[in-house]
Amino acid sequence: MSRRAPRASIDPDVGKSWLRRALPLVKAHRALLITSLVLSFAGLIVQVQIPNLVRIGIDRAIVDRTAQLGTYVWWIVGFALLQGLINFAARLYLLRTAYELEYDLRNIVYTHLVRMPFGFYDRVQTGELMSRSGSDIRAVQMYLSFGPSILVQCLIAVVAFGLMLSINVPLAIVAMATMPVIGILGVTMRKAIFPVSWMIQARLAQLATVVDENIQGVRIVKAFAAEGRQLRTLAESADRIRWAYRQDARIRSRWNPLLDNLPRLGLALVLLVGGYMVIDGSTTVGTIVAFNSYVLMLQPPFRMLGMMIMMGQRASASARRIYEILDTPSEVVDGPDPLVVPLRGDLAFENVSFAYPNGTPALDGLNLRVRPGETVAVVGGTGSGKSTLGRLAARFYDVTEGRVTIDGHDVRSLSLASLREQVGIVPDEPFLFSLSLHDNIAYGKPHATRDEVITAAVAAGADEFIRDLPDGYDTVVGERGYTLSGGQRQRVAIARALLVNPPVLVLDDATSAIDVTVEQRIHASLRDQMRGRTTLIVAHRLSTIGLADRVVLMEAGRVIADGTHASLLESEPRYAQVLAATISSDSSDSSGGGPPTSSTRAADAGVAAK
Repeated sequence: MSRRAPRASIDPDVGKSWLRRALPLVKAHRALLITSLVLSFAGLIVQVQIPNLVRIGIDRAIVDRTAQLGTYVWWIVGFALLQGLINFAARLYLLRTAYELEYDLRNIVYTHLVRMPFGFYDRVQTGELMSRSGSDIRAVQMYLSFGPSILVQCLIAVVAFGLMLSINVPLAIVAMATMPVIGILGVTMRKAIFPVSWMIQARLAQLATVVDENIQGVRIVKAFAAEGRQLRTLAESADRIRWAYRQDARIRSRWNPLLDNLPRLGLALVLLVGGYMVIDGSTTVGTIVAFNSYVLMLQPPFRMLGMMIMMGQRASASARRIYEILDTPSEVVDGPDPLVVPLRGDLAFENVSFAYPNGTPALDGLNLRVRPGETVAVVGGTGSGKSTLGRLAARFYDVTEGRVTIDGHDVRSLSLASLREQVGIVPDEPFLFSLSLHDNIAYGKPHATRDEVITAAVAAGADEFIRDLPDGYDTVVGERGYTLSGGQRQRVAIARALLVNPPVLVLDDATSAIDVTVEQRIHASLRDQMRGRTTLIVAHRLSTIGLADRVVLMEAGRVIADGTHASLLESEPRYAQVLAATISSDSSDSSGGGPPTSSTRAADAGVAAK
């Protein structure tokens, strides 16, 4: 089933109220909404006729005995059935409107989220986004769809008042005497409840963040036996929400009884004044019964009016939280006329400086060129800026100064979709979806055949372990792929990138979790795959460096040495130091022993040079 685009969007004018900004969305579904509201109003017209029939039946059939009581009974039954049918249709269209609005709201928010660059996600918590994409959207949807319906229900007061005026003007005024007071109380309640509604939504988002981090990081929590500490953190967040809900409850308990019971005061006044009028002969018993029914009929709409006020304040708070996301512009967007061109892979970094959104510097006047079809290994210590190169090449971030070009085109002039289709990245911590292995590998090429998927898996060294699984390529991996080992996830990620066959490939320490023996087999395959392809390898292992035609040494965001592995080993002491640290780490990981001696490092480096 194809995805339907939202029929409208939120008005971008931040100077307007939240409701006026949401009106284009409501107008896009006005046919359904208006149909629902017209049917609701028709149901009200039918509903208010029933007390009038009761009045006429009592006065004519019981008091005056000039008509048959059964006639009015059947009329009342008929009107009740008609009202039920109308209300059924009205509810059906109203719910359809609500679901359509929710569908569009979710798509608008999600579409904006997927356009946001990495920098946005670096500073925003996942739980916050989940809350705003869930409960906040539902709060806005409820008000936009059910708010107009409640207002129509409140129109029963107008219709009923009109009928009461046509029956008995003084008694009608008495019955409606409490309504202005209800209006004043409603406005006062709205002002009191807004800040609490905002607080509730914000604290729900904080709780969602705590839950999300505990679920995502459950392995770390258990590894450090920190369950008790995390439960206390959750309890503290829940306590803050409980306090906010208590404030909300205090406001409701203060105002709702007044809003609910003032119409009952009107009922008492009708009985009192109407009773005297019956005694005086200026009205009938049937009129008092009808007026009592009308006053009772007014209670649910005014109770719903109080609910709508609270819904409105919660929707207002939620809408502002949603608009905070939608009003955040993406720093990484297509230019006015983005280029869509096939790339050969002539990758260049020209005097590039870059700092992450939190201010962490990564590159400082870096210059580097990777020619088409060349394989370059990037080596350096932690924080030297190695991984940043691939992120800038795929334009996950924009440079602070300088420019990144491919085939002479500044990446900012290229279409984002076209660029990322042609720059494949395999991160050191690959993410797998809760899909089958076939679908995970074919993620960048959804219509790939099974043979194409298998070919990519073979090249990445993943085919063997996949075939050993119970369902083979149809095996569904757990969330984030945690049912697989780290090395297996990396191999699937490599296969995913190779299947797309991009002209530029970035391997960001993509084999760090793979066994050395398996890695050697993968490298043999990758040599064929990298032939004619521009490849940038962020390397920590000597075996990975061996894949490269050229090695670049980075330090503090700059290229400080460039050459072959052998030439750098002979001429650049800092390169030898980085390799020694790498060998030390690899030796410790593989043997479980202490760091190698200086003679061991020299011997390993000598073997690597050969």
